[in-house]
Amino acid sequence: MSLPEPLRNRIESVINASPVVLFMKGTPQQPQCGFSATVIGILNNIGPEYSTVDVLEDPEIREGIKAYSEWPTVPQLYIDGEFVGGCDLVQQMYTAGQLHSAMGVEPVEAKVPELNITDAAAAAIRDVSSQNPNLAVHLKIDAAFNHEFSLAPAKGHEIVGAANGIDILFDLDSAARADGLSLDMTETPQGSGFSISNPNAPAPVPQMSVQELKAHMDAGESVHLFDVREQAERDIACIEGSQMLDEEAVKAIDTLARDALLVFQCHSGMRSQSAAEYFRTQGFTNVFNLAGGIDAWSQHIDPEVPRY
Repeated sequence: MSLPEPLRNRIESVINASPVVLFMKGTPQQPQCGFSATVIGILNNIGPEYSTVDVLEDPEIREGIKAYSEWPTVPQLYIDGEFVGGCDLVQQMYTAGQLHSAMGVEPVEAKVPELNITDAAAAAIRDVSSQNPNLAVHLKIDAAFNHEFSLAPAKGHEIVGAANGIDILFDLDSAARADGLSLDMTETPQGSGFSISNPNAPAPVPQMSVQELKAHMDAGESVHLFDVREQAERDIACIEGSQMLDEEAVKAIDTLARDALLVFQCHSGMRSQSAAEYFRTQGFTNVFNLAGGIDAWSQHIDPEVPRY
């Protein structure tokens, strides 16, 4: 693709406007591809401020940045005006400590996690591995301590944890979160599956009763109440003072102090638990899920709020 001079100048202006610039799909709050989400997670862990460009919002930039950097995919990371690479290269540099140095941050020492793998779990992994001899077992543990196994080629920059004759590959952050992890097998109605016990996982976000929420409100305290339901549900029933958790609200939350009182609610308290867990991973320390959701509010606080 031949890059027109005006577009080249526009791209260079964006790159030079900030020391660290990530061209990505989506926004830091809502990445629209797994690779973009991975790089955002890495940048957030390193810490310094960075700028992002949502290429989905600008088709000209989306194609132009590929020609400018001579790199066929997005995301793309630039530091001090220099092209660093895409997701794989960023991960490799992150694990090696090179990305920290490039961003002026002290590198984090890579830690090989201690694992405990039972005989039953080891046998299950060996069985799968024997059917896929060219693939390695990877375990990704995100900031919310969701554990995701996958089979994929080893890229060479992973951290290898071993137990009971089994090698498991981790990225830098997953390795730190995996120390002390125990892996066993369990029987479920759907069949056999892995059972994971991770001592590093935090306790679930605590529950706040509707009575406690009402007391905070009556006392005039600063309570940020976010409703994770769809607008159609809010049209049926709504807690006065709540705000729909849309993109605008997500941006507003990011401006709040990390100790601000955040309460998330839905219909019965299930969906809002996930939202509360997510915002705790973003550094918020005073986060609650409304137990029973708006249904409990209708039953115990305000019977004029319709139930559905």
